[in-house]
Amino acid sequence: MVGVSAPSVPFAVWIWAAFDPLLILVAGYLGWKADQAGKIFIAAIAALGVSLLADWILTSLGVPLPAPLSRTGPMLLPVRSVAALAWAALAFAVHRGMRRRS
Repeated sequence: MVGVSAPSVPFAVWIWAAFDPLLILVAGYLGWKADQAGKIFIAAIAALGVSLLADWILTSLGVPLPAPLSRTGPMLLPVRSVAALAWAALAFAVHRGMRRRS
């Protein structure tokens, strides 16, 4: 398409999207509670959904966020998805390691 370019988002915003506190909290909790490795994906999807919904509500209320969601801005789904999976997997691995030691 002529005259259309991809949105430019600074790298710092991508990093903030991966370190969203609510995303980390929900993915970590659900990953910790997962009793099978396959449930990490479910934990990541749930954490992503909760995080996006909360960020969208906070942005619409005017609360400033480092990686805000808006109708016209990017949602940074690839970054948030990979981060949710990574946080859930980390919590699962730590919990599993602690159970093996005891």
